[in-house]
Amino acid sequence: MATWKDVESAEPEFAARVRALFDAHKHQTIATLRADGSPRISGIEVQFTDGELTFGSMPGARKGRDLHRDPRFALHSASVDPPEGGAGWPGDAKVAGRAVHAVVSGEGAPDGELFRADLAEVVLTGLNAEATMLVIESWTPGRGLRRVERE
Repeated sequence: MATWKDVESAEPEFAARVRALFDAHKHQTIATLRADGSPRISGIEVQFTDGELTFGSMPGARKGRDLHRDPRFALHSASVDPPEGGAGWPGDAKVAGRAVHAVVSGEGAPDGELFRADLAEVVLTGLNAEATMLVIESWTPGRGLRRVERE
């Protein structure tokens, strides 16, 4: 597993493009696992602070309970429809890993819970310059960056 800082150190240009997609919109989507193992999708906001990717959960929220029970998650940036022909589509970003509960206390501490992402995979999906091929770039701590193009 890795921190966001690890991704930035290993692949700064890739990390900057992924972060730009997450920063482009306030709301993203997180998938967690319910007690019965089925998936739950929830809206969420994320922050990049001090080399960490963090996100919160309101007090008593189901996604927070999900993450305490089973910390595995997948997070997806907001996605916009590609323009006609596809050229200029910024793509979308995904991260997956484990949520680690971050204890925050004192004045200014948020209501609810804060989690930091322990990253297993970071993925950027887009189109090539001609908008003729799907381009999937993925990074893992053990393998590094890989790029695949598909028709």
